Amino acid sequence: MAAVGVVVAVMGPEEARVVAEIEAHPGLAVVRRCADLAEAVGAAKAGLGAVVIVSDQPHLDGDALAAIRGAGVRVLGVASPDAARLASLGVPVPSGPLAEAVLAAIERPAPELIAPPALGGGVVVAVWGTGGAPGRTTVAVTLATEAARSGVSTLLVDLDTYGASVATAWGLADETPGVAAVVRAAARGEDPSAVLARHTVTVAPSLTVLTGLTRAARWPEITRAGLERLWPALRAAAELIVVDLAAPAEDGGPYAGTAPHRDTATVATLDEADTVIAVGGAEPHQLVRLVHALLDREGPPPVVAVNRIRASVAGARPEDAIAATLGRHAGITEVWPLPWDQRACDAAVRDGRTLTEVAPRSPLVRAIAAMGAAVLASARASRGVSVPMPD
Repeated sequence: MAAVGVVVAVMGPEEARVVAEIEAHPGLAVVRRCADLAEAVGAAKAGLGAVVIVSDQPHLDGDALAAIRGAGVRVLGVASPDAARLASLGVPVPSGPLAEAVLAAIERPAPELIAPPALGGGVVVAVWGTGGAPGRTTVAVTLATEAARSGVSTLLVDLDTYGASVATAWGLADETPGVAAVVRAAARGEDPSAVLARHTVTVAPSLTVLTGLTRAARWPEITRAGLERLWPALRAAAELIVVDLAAPAEDGGPYAGTAPHRDTATVATLDEADTVIAVGGAEPHQLVRLVHALLDREGPPPVVAVNRIRASVAGARPEDAIAATLGRHAGITEVWPLPWDQRACDAAVRDGRTLTEVAPRSPLVRAIAAMGAAVLASARASRGVSVPMPD
């Protein structure tokens, strides 16, 4: 019977002990001693071993472990000063003979990444929609602001991996680490709640913000494993979590394998959200995009909001015309019309302030607030969570 191949990715003096113990067992063989974790991932994908033994080290996180396990390879850990982090990542550290633990690991299913316990019951509302800047961020920021004004503790999260702009809407410095630091720390097994508390910014009473990527090129830092560990902490941080998303939602990349994918944040949030608000523009080409997005989307139907409604692009009764169009082509029975308030929107963009700050009585602000109240009521009822509602 051929010996079982073992890949060793252990840093420091412990490596020699691990190699000696594995080689001393007649049924095991060390097939690769890795200089770093990337080499171990490559060895696992190449099918060089059945088990990878790791120690705590740089770049050891949920994504690296998912890549190893995705290749059908088991993972074991060796004791280190921070063995608790290995445990939080779902890496068992044997207390007995290592060789016996390797053989036992082959016989049992590989453990999954251990998620933190469900710490809170906050409602997650994803603001999604079409490309072409239909006003997703405007809706997300205004919805969060109005909910906070009503006394609902609210967390606004920027997970747009193409063009994060929540920080700009609030006039915040875009150098803050924000969501990248939080997701990265969560993937490494750090306490997500503690990391979140360090990186959120309080912008108004009852309202905190987790800013987005400082550069769009940093999208690979928003990983699936980090987000999975972060959701319970986000739900514990506030009664309402509003997430601003990018438009694309290609679901083949994030869940078909372990390779990074730019739409991971969008797809994962759409799956996690209690309610999805799909935002489109009132212009004819934007309505076509919205119809396509709604027809392509799987899962429960979203709340549909059409922004920038005005008679000049949709006729004398634009709300009725748009509702009829979406009903006929996408089967939508209810549409939330958001009127065009160019003066207030221009002032908000120019001054780096929110719509609520520059025009609290704007018809657009009132329409978004009304939609938010209805959305929260529905989400609260579906989850059985007691969340104070705006008046």
